[in-house]
Amino acid sequence: MTGMSRRTLLLGGLGLGAAALTGCTSAPAAGPVPSASGPMPTLPPATPRPGQRIVEQVLTAKPVTLDLGGPTVPTWAYGDTAPGPLVRATAGDFLRIRLDNQLPADTTIHWHGIRLHNKADGVPGMTQDPVPAGGSFTYEFTAPDPGTYFFHPHVGVQLDRGLYAPLIVDDPNEAGAYDAEWVVVLDDWVDGTGRTPDDVLAKLIADGGPAPSGGMGGMGGMGGMDHGGHGGGNAPQPWGDAGDVTYPYFLINGRVPTAPDTFEAKPGQRVRIRLINAASDTIFTVALGGHRLTVTHGDGFPVEPREVDALYLGMGERYDALVTLDDGVFPLVARPFGKTEGGQGLALVRTGSGQAPGPDVSPAELAGRILLATDLRPHESVRLPSRSPDATAHMSLEGSMSPYRWGINGAPFGQNQPLTVREGQRLRLNVMNMTMMTHPLHLHGHTFALPSGLRKDTVLLAPMQSMALELDADNVGDWMVHCHNIYHAEAGMMIGLLYRSAYYAEDEEKRQQMAGRANLHLAKNRNGPTGDIPLRFEAELMRFSTREPEKK
Repeated sequence: MTGMSRRTLLLGGLGLGAAALTGCTSAPAAGPVPSASGPMPTLPPATPRPGQRIVEQVLTAKPVTLDLGGPTVPTWAYGDTAPGPLVRATAGDFLRIRLDNQLPADTTIHWHGIRLHNKADGVPGMTQDPVPAGGSFTYEFTAPDPGTYFFHPHVGVQLDRGLYAPLIVDDPNEAGAYDAEWVVVLDDWVDGTGRTPDDVLAKLIADGGPAPSGGMGGMGGMGGMDHGGHGGGNAPQPWGDAGDVTYPYFLINGRVPTAPDTFEAKPGQRVRIRLINAASDTIFTVALGGHRLTVTHGDGFPVEPREVDALYLGMGERYDALVTLDDGVFPLVARPFGKTEGGQGLALVRTGSGQAPGPDVSPAELAGRILLATDLRPHESVRLPSRSPDATAHMSLEGSMSPYRWGINGAPFGQNQPLTVREGQRLRLNVMNMTMMTHPLHLHGHTFALPSGLRKDTVLLAPMQSMALELDADNVGDWMVHCHNIYHAEAGMMIGLLYRSAYYAEDEEKRQQMAGRANLHLAKNRNGPTGDIPLRFEAELMRFSTREPEKK
């Protein structure tokens, strides 16, 4: 990094030209970015197989007034609660879920973490048209992998309302060595408290304003934000500056700490806790007072069991843990990382008599061993087979608070060059976080392996951290990769991962031949041939042409 300041690294990316954009290349060679043009391979519709069990459910998205346990707020939700109704299936089931949109806005549903049929992924403009107000859409897909998942919209900042709910896919082959199950959904809450998530985003953008001289200067003085530090020795470890928004409430299962959700069990029972972080801007540190947790799954996939005092849970991450309960009343605390306002999330476990702890309880376990994802190792049954990558892509996470603008590979979504991959490839994603904020990176439709082999679909990247992720391109479609801080995503920190045929991504000689060319693919809705027309961009005339250049 000779000759480059940290400020250059942090802020120089957004607004760079095409030279800063990097896509997939045949490993290990570098070279021109393969064109993302051309049609996606045709996908047959998702239909149930003969004898396949079908799970059907209707979800109604609508305006509601929710009681959070004292505070009453107008918001949007699935049905009359937040979290919304649980969707439950068994691995291999075919899901047919109808969304009825009674909201005053377009919406969709994204099935977070599910390796599903592309047309059911719920990304407007990429996998489907948004569902208009008063309309409906039926999502159809097979749930191939057991695990703890959830679902939410993929339109604007709707996730930061009450539009989220758990999705549990049971393993038919799992022994089930536990007596009870507790699904725990964490959230940060602002909607209906005098602000909406749209108000929050508008203020972030307005307060960001034009970039001041000196780049990041003046960042800490913005109203409505809460920053835990910006690098150096003063930054909270390990996540640095972890969020942009000050929240008045942190919820567990839709309840504030003064009226907590209570799980009742018997002493000595073994309980499986399914933890889901549905928050939009908050990393939580989670602990159960008086107990150690044995982590068994991360993002749905089994891991080598690991006993911990507490664990970090980033936005979009899920962990399963087993615990044998003692006799009494115990606090389950979700402490927001790096935030000093709004208190904390609290739920209770009651197995006997005793006084409930207060809303500001601080279990000793929060000061103990706190699990990082990189501490875990995958169960051998889900480890990716050893294989050299066929292609490599580079992702640079970039952005600033002033202006409030985030992106990947030099530009916000819609202006950055999509990554491309071919079906059957082993793809290595070299990801670098070039900011002083932590970003939970989420990949749709796939899971990736961390360097440790751990299988995940969402991973926290600390400030200035780099990580090599590997995935098998085994689910054809156009997919999204993005930061799961919903405000960063909406401000541009997203990029497409597109499957394209070998024609568009062959060897270096082919790529050089295609340099400066584009292909217009003709498709008709009547019988007859289709084909490609080669085009050449004539820069001096700012136009595409079908003619070959004159030979000199």
